[in-house]
Amino acid sequence: MAAIQGVLKSGQFIMGPNVKAFEQEAAAYLGVKHAVGVNSGTDALVIALRAAGIGPGAEVITTPFTFFATAEAISQVGATPVFVDIDPKTFNINPDLIEPAITSRTRAILPVHLYGQAADMDPIMELAKKYNLKVIEDTAQAFGGEYKGRKLGTIGDAGCFSFFPSKTLGAFGDGGLIATNDDEIAEKARMLRVHGAKKKYYNEVIGYNSRLDEIQAAILRVKLPHIDEWNEARRQAAKRYNELLKDVPGIVTPYEAPYARHVYHQYTIRVPDGMRDKMKQFLADQAIGTMVYYPVPVHKLPVYAGSNYRLPESEKAAGEVLSLPIWPKILDETQARVAKVLEATLV
Repeated sequence: MAAIQGVLKSGQFIMGPNVKAFEQEAAAYLGVKHAVGVNSGTDALVIALRAAGIGPGAEVITTPFTFFATAEAISQVGATPVFVDIDPKTFNINPDLIEPAITSRTRAILPVHLYGQAADMDPIMELAKKYNLKVIEDTAQAFGGEYKGRKLGTIGDAGCFSFFPSKTLGAFGDGGLIATNDDEIAEKARMLRVHGAKKKYYNEVIGYNSRLDEIQAAILRVKLPHIDEWNEARRQAAKRYNELLKDVPGIVTPYEAPYARHVYHQYTIRVPDGMRDKMKQFLADQAIGTMVYYPVPVHKLPVYAGSNYRLPESEKAAGEVLSLPIWPKILDETQARVAKVLEATLV
């Protein structure tokens, strides 16, 4: 509240000192040269793609098991999303399936670090080097997560973050960030977020009104120093769930890859044999909220339904995943009650 009041008293509501300071602090935390604040995670993807030179005629390989914005951003810049199936254990893009999808029009790979777990980046980066492709990381759900000790969003050419309120680092509204070590991408992203101008009123390209709000930046500056503590609390909560649910038949608890430091933006179980929706309703009847992320893989949504993909692992996951309540300060007894109700569902 003090940070918000400070902005109100200053009268500097657009691109003020808090935006600049947050960008510097976020860049230092992530270990990158540049952090560019924008107004949402979706805009971060759109602007990063354009800044990396991705546009009409290009193909971008990505996962269909993600929020719509991942593919939407590719389409927004005039490129074509090419969907590759997931690893059923991690829910992330399967690197073994990427190379067969590469064509003469492929210009980038867009992996998603879903639920807070790292995609397997080494083979992705090797393919990008082999075929001269850009890599844009969708890190909307994984601020603070790691891959082999490196912060997610810092491995590819650019990383895109969302500060939607429910995220591991959330604002009090929309907000986003592009992280990069590429000076050219950073310069172009800074232009694109302010109507394509380096100097006000001297517009060089068609851009966007996509500035990180000063109040949101002030809030994020207060929260950023706590992110490691909060992420570790999420990890501990996930361990408690794993212990509580290890002997419950009929569910599969999340897999944490050996290369990942999962930050559990979501704690997502699998419920096979067509029982997921029944379990979700049973939990709701006991006043326990759950969510399905995501009930329809992107290639099956109306906007892409004519693409004729068959991606069995993504389609199977969409019918089985269920995200349980998790947050940094969730109580042990709350988790115990969730586990007890889950077990009762399967009796």
